[in-house]
Amino acid sequence: MALVTSGDADVFETHGVRFSSYVRPSRGSDQLCAWRVDVPAGPGGTPHRPSREEVICCIDGELTITMDGTDHLLRPGDVAYVPADSEVRLDGGPAGGAAWVTSLAGLEATMSDGTQFRPPWTM
Repeated sequence: MALVTSGDADVFETHGVRFSSYVRPSRGSDQLCAWRVDVPAGPGGTPHRPSREEVICCIDGELTITMDGTDHLLRPGDVAYVPADSEVRLDGGPAGGAAWVTSLAGLEATMSDGTQFRPPWTM
């Protein structure tokens, strides 16, 4: 499918964050995955280490991304490159925020307690 509308997106919620999957292997892409993430206001992001690199583009509000212990403020249009195995956490600004995230199929996240999480849209 070449066009995926917001009504076609598969929605998944975890750790207080809403994920809307648009691009994934089951939709015709061999390797690419892309989703919108809506992050509520304030701290509360879950630290994790992605197994694959990610590109995070802020599209609404403000977000704070913490990579390997360093905080970075993201505003609409700002992009963060997250290398694989970096420790990353995404928190919402005063009114929350949203980002477009792109990664590769097979992405897994290792949470700070050592558990593995594999988003359903990356398979």
